[in-house]
Amino acid sequence: MTTVSDTTGRRSTAGYAHVNGLDMYHEVHGTGRPLVLLHGGLLTIDLSFGAVLPALAASRRVIGVELQGHGHTADTDRELTLEYLAGDVVALLDHLGVDRADLFGFSLGGLVALQLTMSYPERVDRLVLAATHYRPDGYHAEIRSPDAQPGSGRMPTERDFQEMHEAYARVAPNPDHFHAFMAKASAAVDAFQGWPADSLREITTPTLLVVGDTDFVRLEHAVEMYELIPGSQLAVLPGTTHMDLMRRSDLVVPMVESFLPSR
Repeated sequence: MTTVSDTTGRRSTAGYAHVNGLDMYHEVHGTGRPLVLLHGGLLTIDLSFGAVLPALAASRRVIGVELQGHGHTADTDRELTLEYLAGDVVALLDHLGVDRADLFGFSLGGLVALQLTMSYPERVDRLVLAATHYRPDGYHAEIRSPDAQPGSGRMPTERDFQEMHEAYARVAPNPDHFHAFMAKASAAVDAFQGWPADSLREITTPTLLVVGDTDFVRLEHAVEMYELIPGSQLAVLPGTTHMDLMRRSDLVVPMVESFLPSR
């Protein structure tokens, strides 16, 4: 692990943990109640959470994770499934000596957080799901279309894809693997069958759902999840696309701060 200080003098650590055959990159910022950040597909900790992490780490122990094949964490021959990814996060928490934590997942990270909560409910205190669906038809049809183009409608822009590629090239152990991994990740998303509605009805973890009004996720689907998960809360951010959602720190931080205890 390496130790650094941010501009406020707050100490952070970054390094790798060998879990389930992966050298899994993670960062730890701040102290206090643990909060695990799970990034979106093809993204990194910074690309997903850079706008909100400093504020969240001011009063918490924030653990940023980079999943198999993402960012600093090398891909392996292992299949990319939510069960494997959730198990990796649990193994990392074991490595760090964290018995229970709050989870904040964005997009793919939200699916991993949801899988983890359903498979290991004893490890999760509170759950924030940003831009997360539970069935394939929870996404708008244009997102699921093989003809979807960058910048069209709700899709990420060319600049968004450029940032993903540049971040991967900058930190990945094998920078030339980006397009191969993008195809692998897309195939994993296509293979996602979702969960039965009853699985959401059985969740007892306090849950906050956050979507943009121009998200990948259909608003009707977000409302359905809100009605299925007992006692959940739902926030819809105005004028916000999927990729913009985590950039809206002015809205996201206060909502998450009010939902997640800091101690």
